[in-house]
Amino acid sequence: MIGKLKGLVDEVHEDHVILDVGGVGYLVSCSARTLAALPRAGERAALFIETYVREDQIRLFGFSSEAERDWFRLLQGVQGIGTKTALALLSTLTAPELAQAIALGDKAMVARAPGVGPRVATRIITELKDKLPGFTANDLALPAVGAAAAPERGGPAADAVSALVNLGYGAPQAHAAIAAALRGAGEGATTEALIRLGLRELAK
Repeated sequence: MIGKLKGLVDEVHEDHVILDVGGVGYLVSCSARTLAALPRAGERAALFIETYVREDQIRLFGFSSEAERDWFRLLQGVQGIGTKTALALLSTLTAPELAQAIALGDKAMVARAPGVGPRVATRIITELKDKLPGFTANDLALPAVGAAAAPERGGPAADAVSALVNLGYGAPQAHAAIAAALRGAGEGATTEALIRLGLRELAK
């Protein structure tokens, strides 16, 4: 199985790239986000690969990170989600944004992807809320309060999420609890205050 390809970008199309690896052109299907991040033709690129083998074809799907590939696999475990819808979701949302939407039960954010209606978004959240990949607290962008920017890495909110995870709570649950605490306490809240409010949220 092919796990990663490194080569020269030959051609970039609407839904795939031709990657020249040692003179062999590999057709790799990618999300719009991954395609947009590729360098210009003739420059070197590396893609993490998911290989699909069928009786009549072999398809390669490429991703800019292992996290994106993990999400591609995970999404297809949801009933009714195939490669096309999984790529549409990854074209619309980054891996941390998708994790945040599922952790917070934000159906509207998930439904922003083409072909994903409210019913499918609900199914994705329901089936994946306890299966989120192992993102750290710093990988999950906490929502902003008012017009303020999300907390920086290592700030009180991120530290509070880490503390709850260390207490044994799952990252999605800890993230959602601190996000709710942050909305109530405001961006100036201390780590201790956020932990206390987060624990109250988890106890509900």
